[in-house]
Amino acid sequence: MNSITSSPLPCAARPDAAPSIERSDSYWQGVARRIGRDPVTLVCAAILLLMLLAILAAPWLSPHDPLQGSLLRRLQPVGSPGHLLGTDELGRDMLSRLLHGGRLSWFLGIMPVLIAVVIGASLGILAGYAGGGTNMLIMRTTDVFYAFPSVLLAVAISGALGPGITNAMLSLSLVFIPQVIRIAESTTTSVRNLDYIESARASGASVLTIVRVHLLPNVLGPIFVYSTSLISVAMILASGLSFLGLGTRPPDAEWGLMLNTLRTAIYNQPLLTMLPGLCIFVTSACFNMLSDGLRSAMDVRS
Repeated sequence: MNSITSSPLPCAARPDAAPSIERSDSYWQGVARRIGRDPVTLVCAAILLLMLLAILAAPWLSPHDPLQGSLLRRLQPVGSPGHLLGTDELGRDMLSRLLHGGRLSWFLGIMPVLIAVVIGASLGILAGYAGGGTNMLIMRTTDVFYAFPSVLLAVAISGALGPGITNAMLSLSLVFIPQVIRIAESTTTSVRNLDYIESARASGASVLTIVRVHLLPNVLGPIFVYSTSLISVAMILASGLSFLGLGTRPPDAEWGLMLNTLRTAIYNQPLLTMLPGLCIFVTSACFNMLSDGLRSAMDVRS
């Protein structure tokens, strides 16, 4: 009689062996993990969060009325009694004006970018997915705006529309829309002919479904990262417009306008004139480094 030799059971079939299942993190979990390992990004995000909370709570944190001044207290130095950061050329408390001025500076930095993302992403995705004549029309119109430097274009549009917060926001939005269109169009063009998009078309999915389910998750990531870097540019341009008298108008507090009004005191109280510029610099640098950190974290190859 032939003896039957029983082969050992595989590990997965043994009752006493626990199956080893390797669970892979999702894409966004990987992004969060990489951001958590980047101390520079975390510090910049914390600084921006603290600044945002401070300017939102400006009515409660401000020790004085930002619009009330006194010529008897004008240009008091930093550390003066009752005025921690001194007073400006009209005797108004600098700390109060910096807190309230941050509201307008952040508003003029974020709102034009949001408008540009909504309009630019829509036109860019349309141009990239449709192609042909639609792509030619949208992209050639976009190229016209690239013939002018961003600063010159923003100054020209604001000068034509006149000073004011609304006109400054509109001019900055028109400057950033072409840049967002180009990012959205290039990203959409690179993914529209991939296999899963072709499979969705072959299965009879509508264009709206393909764009919503397959295109947007791949396109919005690069647009979001790029728009984060645009916030710092928008804040600097908005401050420049206010400094030139084309943005915020007195007596409103805004960091760029404060630089303009304090420029005559640069020889008497140079530290006072540095405070609004320091706020602009720190905010812009933090947004730039935050954008770099997000770009690195969202790069799958990293």
